[in-house]
Amino acid sequence: MLKKIRRSVLSSRQFGAFNYDFRSEIDAYNKSKIIIFGVPFDGTVSYQSGSKKGPNAILDASVNIEPFDEELGNIFKVGIFTIGNLNIEEFYTNEEKVIHEIYNCSKEVIRDNKFLVTLGGEHSISQGVIKAYKSKYKKLSVLQLDAHLDLLNEFGGSRYNHASVMRRVVEDIGCRVTGFGIRVTSQEELEFIKKNKNFVSVFYAKNIYNNNLWYEDALKTLEDNVYITLDVDGFDTSIMPATGTPVPGGMGWYQTIDFLKKVYEERNVVGFDVVELKPNVGNEAPNFLAANLVYKNIGFYKKFLC
Repeated sequence: MLKKIRRSVLSSRQFGAFNYDFRSEIDAYNKSKIIIFGVPFDGTVSYQSGSKKGPNAILDASVNIEPFDEELGNIFKVGIFTIGNLNIEEFYTNEEKVIHEIYNCSKEVIRDNKFLVTLGGEHSISQGVIKAYKSKYKKLSVLQLDAHLDLLNEFGGSRYNHASVMRRVVEDIGCRVTGFGIRVTSQEELEFIKKNKNFVSVFYAKNIYNNNLWYEDALKTLEDNVYITLDVDGFDTSIMPATGTPVPGGMGWYQTIDFLKKVYEERNVVGFDVVELKPNVGNEAPNFLAANLVYKNIGFYKKFLC
């Protein structure tokens, strides 16, 4: 399906600087289990724009990742191929069309039985990918790292806003959502959770930031098939200041990675995204964190599911 997908994407840097011996782009696609594409979109941001630069910032930082991981070995040997960035320039101001284009491209990759990694861009992009996965996995849960619930019915006059993405995932796509690292809520969202206890589970940062007692409870809320969406503002601002809506009191690196490892070990993780990175000029550390987050998740996939 690469030929069909290629019509919708622009070429970009490859993720990582790994030693492959692929004969062609088609050969690389066919032999790689991991397919990456970026969505440079931040058309509904409500505070600071700039997350559209996130995909390229992650790809640029990724070439400096050490290929060998002391726990997971040479992760790249699973085969990682970056298709490129989705070309959304023609309809950038129409978020519904953007999401539909994401859905169409994601569906083609998923049909080829690839493990899709999507780089944002703002969080609204996740619903397009999740919808594509839902068409394959009828029982699908979404695990959400985030500072925010993202359960507003609409924001800024749009139902497809980044602040409404999990509401669409629950109501329109029909997936259960489990959020962790949450520390910003609204009355509307709390009322929605109260009415939809069977579809939304929340693990607030203030209760989990310094312990792992919540791991098993969180796992119990997830279906066998899980899609993971990682909004980098779920991390504490001390390690992730480069995001459009930074909120203090977030998750640390080691605890988050430790929990994600358990999810891969005990559930069938079908794909993931990393969103809401807003690169800050002169500070490459957050970009490198995001790139390492991508590589670690691919490593867990390789170890437990591949």
